[in-house]
Amino acid sequence: MRKLGLFALFAVMSCASAGSTAGTGGAATSQQQAPARPWPVLTRKHVDLWLHGYALLLRDTATVPVFRRGYRAHIEGLKSQRGVKTMLDVNRDQLQSRLALSPALFNGQFAPMYFASFDQMRQVINLFLQAEGNPGATNDATLRQYFAVLASSYPAAADREWLRLFSEALEDERRQFFDAYWNSENSARINYVRATDSLWQGNYRLKLQRFLNNTQQESGDLILAQTLGGEGRTVNFGSRQNAVAVTWPERDPREAIYVFAHEIVSGLVTTAVNDNTTPTEQRAGISSRYVTAGTVRAGAMLLERAAPDLAAGYTRFYLAQAGLSTSGDINARLASTFSLPDAIRQAIERQLDVILGGI
Repeated sequence: MRKLGLFALFAVMSCASAGSTAGTGGAATSQQQAPARPWPVLTRKHVDLWLHGYALLLRDTATVPVFRRGYRAHIEGLKSQRGVKTMLDVNRDQLQSRLALSPALFNGQFAPMYFASFDQMRQVINLFLQAEGNPGATNDATLRQYFAVLASSYPAAADREWLRLFSEALEDERRQFFDAYWNSENSARINYVRATDSLWQGNYRLKLQRFLNNTQQESGDLILAQTLGGEGRTVNFGSRQNAVAVTWPERDPREAIYVFAHEIVSGLVTTAVNDNTTPTEQRAGISSRYVTAGTVRAGAMLLERAAPDLAAGYTRFYLAQAGLSTSGDINARLASTFSLPDAIRQAIERQLDVILGGI
């Protein structure tokens, strides 16, 4: 099978500078350029396109929504005004019906973060489909890794047929609507990208770097995604190769940093919950609810320790994400909305103290 330049994919994510964009056919930046700063602020059109497709198919009813509130209705309104109807619209019922039957498909939201562009992603998807989802069908070690990523979310033949239709529908969506929409939004919000990068690299990354270093998240890419709300999307390649997609700010550049803090504590929260719940609670889904609540609470705890000037803004942001009042005793409201057993809360606090107390 063709190599497709896949050896560059892990490296390309960290090669662009703040405010740069990657289009659907963007080429990899030369690896001979000067190394990027840790955790550069980036935008990735193909990440937004893929999440856009999921946002138009999923009913986002979580307390903290994955996608920006009102995103789906906003997009449907724009497409109606412009008289645009794409393959994604025509095949919506079919795509939604399979989503309801196969939980693994939900994790496909993370797939674009492993790739450098939509064109590259589609090439790998086509090879994956030709191989019938078998990572062992190629001798190329890197391509095999990407097949394994796709196979984890699209394991069955029916799932792979869903992937084929979804990727084809997204290509049509891209041509008819999304490219122009994304470019317009990017132009309107580019100042927030620059402001986020300035705040991040000049202040808050430095304050969070000890936590990042001591949790094997030393570096990676901080991706601003137009589609996302209070729940980010994170993949971990290694201590220097991570990617965290967060909300693209519309009003305050700190919003991106709030969601980043929420994302980077997820590993320690999962450990705290698993250590303090029974197998029965884990099978019943109770532990997953504690992880959701604990991640919101742990993000606040982290900022209280490492960047206390962000703590109140973080709390108000997540209360607003939950559709709650942001006035009055916001700390009590956050604790009651995202309640945790004392044992889990204390375990999170202990882990944070150990991590931030380390070298």
